[in-house]
Amino acid sequence: MDRVSNLPDGVRGHILSFLPAKHIALTSVLSKSWLNLWKLIPILDIDDSEFLHPEEGKAERLEIRQSFVDFVDRVLALQDDSPIDRFSLKCITEDEDMLPQEMFVSKTLVKLKIRNDRCVDWWCGKGGTSLPMLKSLYIDSDLILWGKMKRFLSSFPVLEELRMASMEWKESHETVSSASLRKLSILGTGCEDYVNPKSISFDTPSLLYLNYSDLVAEDYPLVNMGKLLEARINLIVKDDQIKRVREPNNDLLQDDAGNVVLQFGNVVKLMNGIQNIQILYLTADTLEVLSLCCESMPVFNNLKTLGIKSEEGRGWQAVPALLRNCPHLEYLIIEGLLHNVTDKCGDACDCISREDKGRSLASCPVKKVEIQGFRGTMREINMIGHFLRSFKCLKEMGIFPEEEGPTNFENPGAFEYVEKILKLYNEISNCDVYFLVWGYMRRKWTTQ
Repeated sequence: MDRVSNLPDGVRGHILSFLPAKHIALTSVLSKSWLNLWKLIPILDIDDSEFLHPEEGKAERLEIRQSFVDFVDRVLALQDDSPIDRFSLKCITEDEDMLPQEMFVSKTLVKLKIRNDRCVDWWCGKGGTSLPMLKSLYIDSDLILWGKMKRFLSSFPVLEELRMASMEWKESHETVSSASLRKLSILGTGCEDYVNPKSISFDTPSLLYLNYSDLVAEDYPLVNMGKLLEARINLIVKDDQIKRVREPNNDLLQDDAGNVVLQFGNVVKLMNGIQNIQILYLTADTLEVLSLCCESMPVFNNLKTLGIKSEEGRGWQAVPALLRNCPHLEYLIIEGLLHNVTDKCGDACDCISREDKGRSLASCPVKKVEIQGFRGTMREINMIGHFLRSFKCLKEMGIFPEEEGPTNFENPGAFEYVEKILKLYNEISNCDVYFLVWGYMRRKWTTQ
């Protein structure tokens, strides 16, 4: 112990920064030289599992839960004016008001991470939150209460990274506005009981990465993302909305209650605002919504990588327009080939026979295609053959079988049958095809 005690305060503080906060606090009883040392550590990682979970039933005891809340309050109070660069608080208690007010007005806090299995109630106070040095904010909870977005973000003038998981918009018209944000993840609950937002705007001129998953809004009046490089977009639509979207002249239809159908065609404004991106991932719901704006789809001149996810209950109507409007696409990722068959997706897939089948593929310059979640069905095999025949610039195709759901590969001889057909398709194309099974190369056919 003497050797460690004789080390400089900075070295001992660095060693302590790797320990949980409870263990760090215990070092104050070692000797006088350790009494105040733990207060100088700029990184605090507090986890309620140290208090509540080692013994069964301990978390239900009120006095134990309160002891954890008191401990958090004492830790922050004893910091005085000592700087806190990073603060992480993990708890699964039912106490929604346990977040200490000192945390919301820190002048030195740089990184803040909050996880709660139930609810995070962001304290605004009379004077509002003030975290002038905060650069990274991560909130993950079943429910986040934080007030109006514009006021919320104004509390963080230098914020560069924001992640909010399971959030719900406070108002029907919201604006995400920040000149400093570079990475943004907004993950809404997507619950059927929630109402679609009226309008969502993004005024984030420095943003480089966007992960946006929420019920699709009726309008996107402002989308200022001129520097955006990568986006992952999941525009969630409810099943009853899907039915009305697929009807002709959906803007005039009414639901059973007599309400006019929501105008999701304005999603094209969101696409216009991100048209300079280089990497884009779209979910099956997003593809369905984009079917409303195929004729007005912007051209993505800088897009090099496009990823799309398919579901059997969602359509591919927007896929032909996307492929035609990506003149420099190099890499296409398709997670699942099975989708809802309509006469509007036949240009991109092999579902329905038509004269112009494959036209959008033939004009696409993509060089590499990766197919994930392959189940080994004849419909999928036919689509793969369609891709090999139609993508004129294709040089490489990777096929990865489904690892979690049901497949045809359980049947005897299924692998060999699929391989035989894929080999025949490969012989009529100029593409190298490789078939991977659970991380191992099953077959590779090359044109060399």
